[in-house]
Amino acid sequence: MSDTSPESVRQGTEQFRSSIATLKQEIGKTIVGNEPVIDGVLMCLLAGGHALLEGVPGLGKTMLVKTLSESLSLQFSRVQFTPDLMPADILGTTVIDETQAGGKAFEFRRGPIFANIVLADEINRATPKTQSALLEAMQEHRVSVGRRTHVLDEPFVVLATQNPLESEGTYPLPEAQLDRFFMKLHVPFPNRDELHSILDRTTGETTTKASPVLHRDDILRMQALVRRVPAARHVQDYAIRLIQATHPDGPDAPAVCKQFVRFGASPRGAQAVLLAAKIRALFEGRFAASIDDVRAVALPALRHRVLLNFEGEAEGVKTDQVIDGILKGLAETKAGAGASEAQVGLS
Repeated sequence: MSDTSPESVRQGTEQFRSSIATLKQEIGKTIVGNEPVIDGVLMCLLAGGHALLEGVPGLGKTMLVKTLSESLSLQFSRVQFTPDLMPADILGTTVIDETQAGGKAFEFRRGPIFANIVLADEINRATPKTQSALLEAMQEHRVSVGRRTHVLDEPFVVLATQNPLESEGTYPLPEAQLDRFFMKLHVPFPNRDELHSILDRTTGETTTKASPVLHRDDILRMQALVRRVPAARHVQDYAIRLIQATHPDGPDAPAVCKQFVRFGASPRGAQAVLLAAKIRALFEGRFAASIDDVRAVALPALRHRVLLNFEGEAEGVKTDQVIDGILKGLAETKAGAGASEAQVGLS
């Protein structure tokens, strides 16, 4: 049974924050800026979830994932998704192999999914059949091939990238797979100062490379601490009402949601919001999640779980605008929530 004494909690929180600061510092040796994206990726790792990184080519999405793996003593594998990629190329396959005695036996050869950090590069370039091969692994952390089930080693996280601009030769991810991503993170274009730093680091004589600063046991310990972080009943209730408000027929749905949304977030969205809020509290040295934490993580946790209707897509409405509208109108407590929500529009 875990020690819940105030001193143990304080020490655990401080150690968690110190470990995260050390890890971010190591990642920062290679990656310039993008702090919200780095925080989101680390949240996915510590929650035992997965991240979908979206951005145009050349913004460092793949480099971020590679740097993270170099900063951790974890097994890393990369899969370049292409239209001709097959499920067996990811999961592995059973082959007939000769034994030392001269006989033949079936042997399962593991695919690249059997790693702690899996980079699924340009995931939307693979066919739906291949994309769906990841579903069981992402949700259950196991792989079924033939009649056998293989459990994946922990921690296990899939970090997928996709280009939002290209549509030719791509296959949009199905809603079932999108829902299995803990967060969807938008990678922005760097500003002028960040571009200067990027050029200084990449066009000079010296190159930097991250070194391992955390190990597997450290990550598992930090994941366990996340689960111990409490969330008061009113904080959990706020997260639940936030999820309900993403549904057009929900009791707290504002006008913008009723007008532009076809389907709202699933219960996985509520789990993601609350877990991410707990991790954000630990990032800031607090051992309790707050409503502000829930608000801060709502966009990356829900933007891929809210599906727009035809009117929303035709008018170019973004899911971020809908979620912003919900957050602005959603009262912290249930009493008196309806009056302000009716006034909410697009931000």
